[in-house]
Amino acid sequence: MSENSRLESDVSRIIEMAWEDRTPFEAIEQLYGLNESAVVTLMRRELKPSSYRLWRKRVNGRVTKHQKLRHPDINRGFCPTQYKQK
Repeated sequence: MSENSRLESDVSRIIEMAWEDRTPFEAIEQLYGLNESAVVTLMRRELKPSSYRLWRKRVNGRVTKHQKLRHPDINRGFCPTQYKQK
């Protein structure tokens, strides 16, 4: 896999994680080294303006996107029923 395609797949995965309701920004930072403001910048650059506005409206104030605002008993980034068992 070339460096360019790896970067493209990383950007794609970051966008996917940013759209997911249960994936906190801290998880993106831990995996890819991008804090919340860097994710916002990436989303603004990579998404169409209308898609970016929808995303910002969706994540603004969403408790599950911020680790510190979550209930202390929730320590995972996804719902157990989110992925099908193989």
